[in-house]
Amino acid sequence: MSRVLVIGCGGVASVAIHKCCQVSEVFSELCIASRTKSKCDALAAKLAPQTKTKLTTAQVDADDVNQVIALIKSYQPDLVMNIALPYQDLTIMDACLACGVNYMDTANYEPENTDDPAWRAIYEKRCKEAGFSAYFDYSWQWAYREKFEKAGLTALLGCGFDPGVTQAYCAYAKKHHFDAIRTIDILDCNGGDHGYPFATNFNPEVNLREVSAPGSYWEDGHWVEIPAMSIKREYDFDQVGHKDMYLLHHEEIESLAQNILEVQRIRFFMTFGQSYLTHMKCLENVGMLSTTPVLFEGHEIVPIKFLKALLPDPASLGPRTVGKTNIGCIFTGTQNGQDKTYYIYNVCDHQASYREVGSQAVSYTTGVPAMCGALMLLTGQWNTKGVHTVEEFDPDPFLDALDRYGLPRSESFQPVLVD
Repeated sequence: MSRVLVIGCGGVASVAIHKCCQVSEVFSELCIASRTKSKCDALAAKLAPQTKTKLTTAQVDADDVNQVIALIKSYQPDLVMNIALPYQDLTIMDACLACGVNYMDTANYEPENTDDPAWRAIYEKRCKEAGFSAYFDYSWQWAYREKFEKAGLTALLGCGFDPGVTQAYCAYAKKHHFDAIRTIDILDCNGGDHGYPFATNFNPEVNLREVSAPGSYWEDGHWVEIPAMSIKREYDFDQVGHKDMYLLHHEEIESLAQNILEVQRIRFFMTFGQSYLTHMKCLENVGMLSTTPVLFEGHEIVPIKFLKALLPDPASLGPRTVGKTNIGCIFTGTQNGQDKTYYIYNVCDHQASYREVGSQAVSYTTGVPAMCGALMLLTGQWNTKGVHTVEEFDPDPFLDALDRYGLPRSESFQPVLVD
Protein backbone atom coordinates (compact mmCIF):
# COMPACT_ATOMS: atom_id res chain seq x y z
CA MET A 1 0.00 0.00 0.00
CA SER A 2 1.74 3.15 -1.21
CA ARG A 3 1.03 6.78 -1.95
CA VAL A 4 2.61 8.10 -5.17
CA LEU A 5 2.83 11.57 -6.69
CA VAL A 6 3.01 11.64 -10.50
CA ILE A 7 4.20 14.92 -11.99
CA GLY A 8 3.13 15.12 -15.63
CA CYS A 9 -0.04 14.36 -17.57
CA GLY A 10 1.11 13.96 -21.18
CA GLY A 11 1.09 10.84 -23.32
CA VAL A 12 3.73 8.88 -21.39
CA ALA A 13 2.42 9.96 -18.00
CA SER A 14 -1.10 8.93 -19.00
CA VAL A 15 0.12 5.42 -19.84
CA ALA A 16 2.08 5.13 -16.59
CA ILE A 17 -0.95 6.28 -14.59
CA HIS A 18 -3.23 3.81 -16.40
CA LYS A 19 -0.83 0.99 -15.54
CA CYS A 20 -0.43 2.09 -11.91
CA CYS A 21 -4.20 1.91 -11.59
CA GLN A 22 -4.04 -1.73 -12.75
CA VAL A 23 -1.87 -2.53 -9.69
CA SER A 24 -4.00 -0.97 -6.97
CA GLU A 25 -2.65 -3.38 -4.34
CA VAL A 26 0.63 -1.44 -4.55
CA PHE A 27 -0.44 1.96 -5.92
CA SER A 28 -3.22 2.45 -3.39
CA GLU A 29 -3.24 6.27 -3.69
CA LEU A 30 -2.11 8.41 -6.61
CA CYS A 31 -1.96 12.17 -7.05
CA ILE A 32 -1.73 13.40 -10.66
CA ALA A 33 -0.16 16.87 -10.88
CA SER A 34 0.74 19.11 -13.80
CA ARG A 35 0.70 22.74 -14.88
CA THR A 36 -2.77 22.22 -16.38
CA LYS A 37 -4.95 20.73 -13.66
CA SER A 38 -7.92 20.25 -15.98
CA LYS A 39 -5.98 17.55 -17.87
CA CYS A 40 -5.33 15.76 -14.58
CA ASP A 41 -8.99 16.06 -13.59
CA ALA A 42 -10.14 14.58 -16.91
CA LEU A 43 -7.77 11.60 -16.64
CA ALA A 44 -8.72 10.95 -13.02
CA ALA A 45 -12.43 11.07 -13.89
CA LYS A 46 -11.86 8.58 -16.72
CA LEU A 47 -9.91 6.13 -14.56
CA ALA A 48 -11.82 6.36 -11.28
CA PRO A 49 -14.59 3.90 -12.26
CA GLN A 50 -12.00 1.33 -13.41
CA THR A 51 -9.65 1.18 -10.41
CA LYS A 52 -9.48 0.79 -6.65
CA THR A 53 -6.61 3.30 -6.56
CA LYS A 54 -7.65 6.51 -4.84
CA LEU A 55 -7.03 9.33 -7.31
CA THR A 56 -6.53 13.01 -6.55
CA THR A 57 -5.19 15.87 -8.67
CA ALA A 58 -3.17 19.03 -8.17
CA GLN A 59 -1.78 21.99 -10.08
CA VAL A 60 1.98 22.52 -9.99
CA ASP A 61 4.59 24.40 -11.98
CA ALA A 62 7.46 21.90 -11.96
CA ASP A 63 9.93 24.66 -12.86
CA ASP A 64 9.28 26.20 -9.42
CA VAL A 65 11.03 24.18 -6.71
CA ASN A 66 9.02 25.85 -3.95
CA GLN A 67 5.74 24.79 -5.56
CA VAL A 68 6.97 21.22 -5.89
CA ILE A 69 8.15 21.19 -2.25
CA ALA A 70 4.78 22.53 -1.08
CA LEU A 71 2.92 19.84 -3.03
CA ILE A 72 5.13 17.03 -1.72
CA LYS A 73 4.77 18.24 1.86
CA SER A 74 1.01 18.47 1.43
CA TYR A 75 0.55 15.04 -0.18
CA GLN A 76 3.30 13.13 1.69
CA PRO A 77 4.04 10.53 -1.04
CA ASP A 78 6.30 7.51 -0.74
CA LEU A 79 7.65 8.18 -4.24
CA VAL A 80 7.66 11.00 -6.78
CA MET A 81 7.38 9.82 -10.39
CA ASN A 82 8.70 12.61 -12.59
CA ILE A 83 7.10 12.11 -16.01
CA ALA A 84 7.18 15.77 -16.94
CA LEU A 85 9.81 17.31 -19.25
CA PRO A 86 13.51 16.50 -18.77
CA TYR A 87 14.11 20.23 -18.28
CA GLN A 88 12.52 19.84 -14.85
CA ASP A 89 14.52 16.87 -13.53
CA LEU A 90 16.84 18.89 -11.30
CA THR A 91 14.07 21.02 -9.81
CA ILE A 92 12.08 17.94 -8.84
CA MET A 93 15.19 16.17 -7.50
CA ASP A 94 15.90 19.23 -5.32
CA ALA A 95 12.33 19.11 -4.01
CA CYS A 96 12.61 15.39 -3.22
CA LEU A 97 15.81 15.97 -1.27
CA ALA A 98 14.20 18.82 0.66
CA CYS A 99 11.24 16.60 1.57
CA GLY A 100 13.01 13.25 2.08
CA VAL A 101 11.20 11.26 -0.63
CA ASN A 102 12.42 8.84 -3.30
CA TYR A 103 12.54 9.97 -6.94
CA MET A 104 12.37 8.48 -10.43
CA ASP A 105 12.16 9.75 -14.02
CA THR A 106 12.11 8.46 -17.60
CA ALA A 107 14.70 10.69 -19.31
CA ASN A 108 17.82 12.47 -18.14
CA TYR A 109 18.21 16.19 -17.71
CA GLU A 110 18.29 18.61 -20.62
CA PRO A 111 18.56 22.40 -20.30
CA GLU A 112 15.64 24.25 -21.83
CA ASN A 113 17.71 26.97 -23.55
CA THR A 114 20.83 25.40 -25.00
CA ASP A 115 21.93 28.74 -26.47
CA ASP A 116 22.13 30.51 -23.11
CA PRO A 117 25.74 31.79 -22.76
CA ALA A 118 26.11 30.66 -19.14
CA TRP A 119 24.95 27.17 -19.98
CA ARG A 120 27.07 27.03 -23.15
CA ALA A 121 30.23 27.57 -21.11
CA ILE A 122 29.35 24.61 -18.86
CA TYR A 123 28.32 22.55 -21.87
CA GLU A 124 31.56 23.14 -23.76
CA LYS A 125 33.62 22.20 -20.70
CA ARG A 126 31.53 19.05 -20.29
CA CYS A 127 31.98 18.14 -23.97
CA LYS A 128 35.76 18.38 -23.65
CA GLU A 129 35.80 16.24 -20.51
CA ALA A 130 33.29 13.62 -21.65
CA GLY A 131 34.27 13.23 -25.28
CA PHE A 132 30.82 13.82 -26.78
CA SER A 133 28.62 16.85 -27.38
CA ALA A 134 25.03 15.79 -26.67
CA TYR A 135 22.78 18.31 -24.94
CA PHE A 136 21.56 15.52 -22.66
CA ASP A 137 23.81 13.43 -20.41
CA TYR A 138 23.89 11.99 -16.91
CA SER A 139 26.47 14.39 -15.43
CA TRP A 140 23.90 16.84 -14.06
CA GLN A 141 21.98 14.16 -12.18
CA TRP A 142 24.98 12.04 -11.21
CA ALA A 143 26.18 15.13 -9.35
CA TYR A 144 23.36 14.38 -6.87
CA ARG A 145 24.71 10.94 -5.93
CA GLU A 146 26.25 11.89 -2.60
CA LYS A 147 23.25 14.01 -1.61
CA PHE A 148 20.80 11.14 -2.13
CA GLU A 149 23.10 8.63 -0.42
CA LYS A 150 23.50 10.85 2.65
CA ALA A 151 19.74 11.42 2.76
CA GLY A 152 19.09 7.66 2.59
CA LEU A 153 17.05 8.11 -0.59
CA THR A 154 16.97 6.42 -3.98
CA ALA A 155 16.81 8.26 -7.30
CA LEU A 156 16.13 6.00 -10.31
CA LEU A 157 17.10 7.67 -13.58
CA GLY A 158 15.76 7.02 -17.06
CA CYS A 159 13.26 4.23 -16.42
CA GLY A 160 11.54 4.28 -19.81
CA PHE A 161 12.39 1.87 -22.61
CA ASP A 162 15.54 3.43 -24.00
CA PRO A 163 16.92 4.43 -21.62
CA GLY A 164 15.48 1.96 -19.15
CA VAL A 165 14.47 -1.44 -20.46
CA THR A 166 17.45 -1.58 -22.81
CA GLN A 167 19.72 -1.23 -19.77
CA ALA A 168 17.84 -4.00 -17.98
CA TYR A 169 18.34 -6.15 -21.10
CA CYS A 170 22.09 -5.50 -20.79
CA ALA A 171 22.12 -6.44 -17.10
CA TYR A 172 20.09 -9.56 -17.91
CA ALA A 173 22.47 -10.60 -20.68
CA LYS A 174 25.44 -10.09 -18.37
CA LYS A 175 23.79 -12.06 -15.53
CA HIS A 176 22.47 -15.01 -17.53
CA HIS A 177 24.14 -15.31 -20.92
CA PHE A 178 27.72 -14.02 -20.95
CA ASP A 179 30.93 -14.22 -18.98
CA ALA A 180 32.18 -11.29 -21.07
CA ILE A 181 30.22 -9.02 -23.42
CA ARG A 182 32.19 -7.78 -26.42
CA THR A 183 29.67 -5.57 -28.26
CA ILE A 184 26.21 -4.13 -27.63
CA ASP A 185 23.98 -2.72 -30.38
CA ILE A 186 20.75 -1.08 -29.21
CA LEU A 187 18.14 -0.98 -31.99
CA ASP A 188 15.03 1.21 -31.74
CA CYS A 189 12.56 0.68 -34.56
CA ASN A 190 9.22 2.43 -34.88
CA GLY A 191 7.34 0.88 -37.77
CA GLY A 192 4.23 2.95 -37.08
CA ASP A 193 2.40 5.16 -39.58
CA HIS A 194 0.27 8.06 -38.29
CA GLY A 195 -0.63 9.45 -41.73
CA TYR A 196 0.73 12.97 -41.18
CA PRO A 197 3.39 14.44 -43.51
CA PHE A 198 5.47 15.19 -40.39
CA ALA A 199 4.96 14.61 -36.68
CA THR A 200 7.02 13.39 -33.73
CA ASN A 201 6.02 10.44 -31.55
CA PHE A 202 7.08 12.14 -28.33
CA ASN A 203 7.78 15.71 -27.18
CA PRO A 204 8.91 17.57 -30.36
CA GLU A 205 11.45 19.76 -28.53
CA VAL A 206 13.24 16.75 -27.06
CA ASN A 207 12.86 14.53 -30.13
CA LEU A 208 14.14 17.00 -32.72
CA ARG A 209 17.07 18.18 -30.62
CA GLU A 210 18.10 14.59 -29.95
CA VAL A 211 17.99 13.58 -33.61
CA SER A 212 19.73 16.68 -35.00
CA ALA A 213 22.67 16.43 -32.55
CA PRO A 214 25.98 14.76 -33.50
CA GLY A 215 26.05 10.99 -33.14
CA SER A 216 28.52 9.14 -30.92
CA TYR A 217 29.35 5.64 -29.76
CA TRP A 218 31.68 3.96 -27.26
CA GLU A 219 34.62 1.98 -28.62
CA ASP A 220 37.81 0.69 -26.98
CA GLY A 221 37.44 2.86 -23.89
CA HIS A 222 36.62 6.20 -25.51
CA TRP A 223 33.90 8.09 -27.39
CA VAL A 224 33.84 8.33 -31.17
CA GLU A 225 31.79 11.30 -32.41
CA ILE A 226 30.35 11.56 -35.91
CA PRO A 227 28.21 14.12 -37.81
CA ALA A 228 24.47 13.77 -37.24
CA MET A 229 22.84 10.92 -39.17
CA SER A 230 26.09 10.06 -41.00
CA ILE A 231 26.09 6.31 -40.24
CA LYS A 232 23.17 4.43 -41.77
CA ARG A 233 22.36 0.72 -41.66
CA GLU A 234 19.38 -1.38 -42.75
CA TYR A 235 17.90 -4.07 -40.52
CA ASP A 236 15.09 -6.61 -40.92
CA PHE A 237 13.04 -6.22 -37.74
CA ASP A 238 10.79 -9.01 -36.51
CA GLN A 239 7.10 -8.20 -37.29
CA VAL A 240 8.09 -4.84 -38.82
CA GLY A 241 10.38 -5.62 -41.76
CA HIS A 242 13.33 -3.85 -43.37
CA LYS A 243 13.97 -0.33 -42.05
CA ASP A 244 16.72 2.25 -42.42
CA MET A 245 18.32 3.10 -39.10
CA TYR A 246 20.87 5.74 -38.09
CA LEU A 247 23.48 5.88 -35.35
CA LEU A 248 22.65 8.44 -32.64
CA HIS A 249 24.12 9.47 -29.32
CA HIS A 250 21.93 8.12 -26.53
CA GLU A 251 22.28 8.50 -22.80
CA GLU A 252 22.27 4.84 -21.83
CA ILE A 253 25.57 4.32 -23.66
CA GLU A 254 27.19 6.61 -21.09
CA SER A 255 26.05 4.59 -18.08
CA LEU A 256 26.51 1.20 -19.74
CA ALA A 257 30.13 2.06 -20.52
CA GLN A 258 30.64 2.52 -16.77
CA ASN A 259 28.56 -0.36 -15.46
CA ILE A 260 28.91 -3.18 -18.04
CA LEU A 261 32.69 -3.38 -17.82
CA GLU A 262 35.15 -4.34 -20.56
CA VAL A 263 32.66 -3.92 -23.43
CA GLN A 264 34.60 -3.06 -26.57
CA ARG A 265 31.82 -1.21 -28.37
CA ILE A 266 28.32 0.14 -27.61
CA ARG A 267 26.16 1.71 -30.32
CA PHE A 268 22.59 3.01 -30.55
CA PHE A 269 20.52 3.01 -33.74
CA MET A 270 17.06 4.45 -34.42
CA THR A 271 14.91 4.06 -37.53
CA PHE A 272 13.77 7.05 -39.59
CA GLY A 273 12.00 7.40 -42.91
CA GLN A 274 13.40 9.72 -45.56
CA SER A 275 10.39 12.06 -45.33
CA TYR A 276 11.02 12.63 -41.61
CA LEU A 277 14.70 13.41 -42.22
CA THR A 278 13.93 15.80 -45.09
CA HIS A 279 11.41 17.73 -43.01
CA MET A 280 13.78 17.88 -40.04
CA LYS A 281 16.71 19.14 -42.12
CA CYS A 282 14.59 21.82 -43.71
CA LEU A 283 13.33 23.00 -40.30
CA GLU A 284 16.90 23.03 -38.97
CA ASN A 285 18.16 25.01 -41.97
CA VAL A 286 15.59 27.79 -41.47
CA GLY A 287 16.25 28.02 -37.72
CA MET A 288 13.08 26.40 -36.42
CA LEU A 289 15.01 24.04 -34.10
CA SER A 290 16.71 26.92 -32.27
CA THR A 291 16.14 27.50 -28.54
CA THR A 292 17.28 31.14 -28.78
CA PRO A 293 14.36 33.61 -28.45
CA VAL A 294 13.70 35.83 -31.48
CA LEU A 295 11.63 38.99 -31.72
CA PHE A 296 8.49 38.61 -33.81
CA GLU A 297 5.94 41.45 -34.09
CA GLY A 298 7.00 42.87 -30.77
CA HIS A 299 7.00 39.55 -28.91
CA GLU A 300 9.81 37.17 -28.03
CA ILE A 301 9.23 33.60 -29.21
CA VAL A 302 11.42 30.51 -29.04
CA PRO A 303 11.41 28.91 -32.53
CA ILE A 304 11.32 25.28 -31.40
CA LYS A 305 8.50 26.03 -28.94
CA PHE A 306 6.54 27.73 -31.72
CA LEU A 307 7.15 24.69 -33.92
CA LYS A 308 5.89 22.44 -31.12
CA ALA A 309 2.63 24.41 -31.09
CA LEU A 310 2.19 23.82 -34.83
CA LEU A 311 2.94 20.09 -34.87
CA PRO A 312 0.39 17.43 -33.92
CA ASP A 313 0.34 16.67 -30.20
CA PRO A 314 2.03 13.25 -29.76
CA ALA A 315 -0.75 12.33 -27.34
CA SER A 316 -3.25 12.72 -30.21
CA LEU A 317 -1.56 10.20 -32.51
CA GLY A 318 -2.96 7.08 -30.85
CA PRO A 319 -6.20 6.58 -32.80
CA ARG A 320 -4.53 7.04 -36.19
CA THR A 321 -1.21 5.20 -35.71
CA VAL A 322 -0.92 1.68 -37.10
CA GLY A 323 2.01 -0.74 -37.14
CA LYS A 324 4.45 -1.91 -34.49
CA THR A 325 7.60 -0.95 -32.63
CA ASN A 326 10.56 -3.27 -32.11
CA ILE A 327 13.20 -2.24 -29.56
CA GLY A 328 16.00 -4.38 -28.21
CA CYS A 329 19.70 -5.18 -27.84
CA ILE A 330 22.03 -7.46 -29.80
CA PHE A 331 25.06 -8.78 -27.91
CA THR A 332 28.23 -10.60 -28.87
CA GLY A 333 30.65 -12.10 -26.36
CA THR A 334 31.71 -15.33 -24.74
CA GLN A 335 30.23 -17.83 -22.28
CA ASN A 336 32.14 -20.84 -20.96
CA GLY A 337 34.94 -20.04 -23.39
CA GLN A 338 32.63 -20.12 -26.45
CA ASP A 339 31.63 -17.24 -28.74
CA LYS A 340 27.98 -16.35 -28.43
CA THR A 341 25.40 -13.97 -29.90
CA TYR A 342 22.12 -13.02 -28.25
CA TYR A 343 19.21 -10.72 -29.11
CA ILE A 344 16.51 -9.68 -26.64
CA TYR A 345 13.72 -7.36 -27.76
CA ASN A 346 10.08 -6.37 -27.46
CA VAL A 347 7.49 -5.89 -30.18
CA CYS A 348 4.59 -3.57 -29.33
CA ASP A 349 1.50 -2.93 -31.46
CA HIS A 350 0.32 0.68 -31.77
CA GLN A 351 -3.37 -0.12 -32.06
CA ALA A 352 -3.30 -2.68 -29.24
CA SER A 353 -1.70 -0.02 -27.04
CA TYR A 354 -4.37 2.48 -28.01
CA ARG A 355 -7.19 0.05 -27.27
CA GLU A 356 -5.81 -0.61 -23.81
CA VAL A 357 -4.75 2.83 -22.58
CA GLY A 358 -5.64 5.35 -25.31
CA SER A 359 -2.04 5.99 -26.40
CA GLN A 360 0.20 4.80 -29.23
CA ALA A 361 3.07 2.37 -28.68
CA VAL A 362 5.85 4.97 -28.31
CA SER A 363 4.12 6.34 -25.20
CA TYR A 364 3.19 2.81 -24.09
CA THR A 365 6.76 1.50 -24.27
CA THR A 366 7.91 4.36 -22.04
CA GLY A 367 4.97 4.51 -19.63
CA VAL A 368 4.82 0.79 -18.80
CA PRO A 369 8.51 0.62 -17.71
CA ALA A 370 7.96 3.75 -15.61
CA MET A 371 5.23 1.94 -13.68
CA CYS A 372 7.34 -1.22 -13.40
CA GLY A 373 10.32 0.78 -12.09
CA ALA A 374 8.09 2.44 -9.51
CA LEU A 375 6.83 -1.02 -8.59
CA MET A 376 10.42 -2.17 -7.96
CA LEU A 377 11.07 0.79 -5.65
CA LEU A 378 7.79 0.60 -3.75
CA THR A 379 8.05 -3.15 -3.11
CA GLY A 380 11.69 -2.87 -2.00
CA GLN A 381 13.08 -5.07 -4.77
CA TRP A 382 15.27 -2.14 -5.81
CA ASN A 383 16.38 -0.19 -2.76
CA THR A 384 20.05 0.85 -3.12
CA LYS A 385 20.46 4.42 -1.91
CA GLY A 386 21.89 7.12 -4.12
CA VAL A 387 21.40 8.01 -7.80
CA HIS A 388 21.28 4.97 -10.10
CA THR A 389 20.44 3.81 -13.59
CA VAL A 390 18.42 0.69 -14.37
CA GLU A 391 21.31 -1.67 -15.16
CA GLU A 392 22.67 -1.24 -11.62
CA PHE A 393 19.71 -3.24 -10.22
CA ASP A 394 18.64 -6.88 -10.50
CA PRO A 395 16.96 -7.14 -13.92
CA ASP A 396 14.94 -10.30 -13.23
CA PRO A 397 11.96 -8.92 -11.26
CA PHE A 398 11.77 -5.86 -13.53
CA LEU A 399 11.67 -7.91 -16.74
CA ASP A 400 9.17 -10.29 -15.14
CA ALA A 401 6.94 -7.27 -14.39
CA LEU A 402 7.28 -6.05 -17.99
CA ASP A 403 6.26 -9.51 -19.23
CA ARG A 404 3.21 -9.38 -16.98
CA TYR A 405 2.10 -5.80 -17.63
CA GLY A 406 2.32 -5.50 -21.39
CA LEU A 407 5.89 -5.56 -22.74
CA PRO A 408 6.93 -9.23 -22.97
CA ARG A 409 10.46 -10.06 -24.12
CA SER A 410 11.44 -12.14 -27.14
CA GLU A 411 14.83 -13.78 -27.59
CA SER A 412 17.06 -15.06 -30.39
CA PHE A 413 20.42 -16.77 -30.14
CA GLN A 414 21.20 -16.46 -33.85
CA PRO A 415 20.47 -12.82 -34.70
CA VAL A 416 21.69 -11.11 -37.82
CA LEU A 417 24.45 -8.81 -36.56
CA VAL A 418 24.80 -5.15 -37.50
CA ASP A 419 28.00 -4.58 -39.46
